[in-house]
Formats: sequence, C-alpha cells, structure tokens
Amino acid sequence: QVQLVESGGGLVQPGGSLRLSCAASGSTSSINAMGWYRQAPGKQRELVTHITSGGSTNYADSVKGRFTISRDVAKNTMYLQMNSLKPEDTAVYYCNADARTTWGMSRSYWGQGTQVTVSS
Repeated sequence: QVQLVESGGGLVQPGGSLRLSCAASGSTSSINAMGWYRQAPGKQRELVTHITSGGSTNYADSVKGRFTISRDVAKNTMYLQMNSLKPEDTAVYYCNADARTTWGMSRSYWGQGTQVTVSS
C-alpha cells in the first residue's frame, strides 16, 4: 500500500507561483512513476505531468515552460513548481503514484487533492 499526502495549494494572483508537495509513505519502493493530475468543474481529469523511476518527464502542452516536476527520493516526496499561473490553471490537483503489485501488475494510488485557485 502507498499513501500520498498533498500540500501547498491555495489562492494566488495571475502570474504568481505555487509549489505543491506530495509525500509518499508505505511501500514506496514499489512505485514505478508519479505524477500530477488536475480536474476543473465541467472538465475531465487530465494529466499535468509525470516522472518515471528513471527520471524521464512529460508535460501537458498547456503547462510546458511554466510547470516543473521534481522528486526527492530520500524524502519520498514529489514537487510541482508552478510559475506564471493563469486563471485556467484553477483546479483540484491530485498526486498520483503507479505501483507494482505482488503479482506483477500495476495499480494507481491517489492523494486527497489540493485546491489551486488563480484569480485577481
């Protein structure tokens, strides 16, 4: 089992910055990849960015050049640095981890979500 705890959300003005954190505990050695998703009212949950165990990253086109994902393996913590925030970035942001099971299969774990509101 993997537990994920998010922090860092809040209210910020357009053009501002926030850093989200996701602390993982439990069977962290089984994690293959971690990422951030977001969901705004009336929209599907979308992948924002993810990072694999090998360190490769992917970003949605809408956040490229503004958001940066990173991880501290020793602290079992993942971060999302968000710069130049726009009102359309307003959403609930979720931490996600894909982990191996005993039977060689994969399952996903989710944090509770943290609200990010970008408004003047």
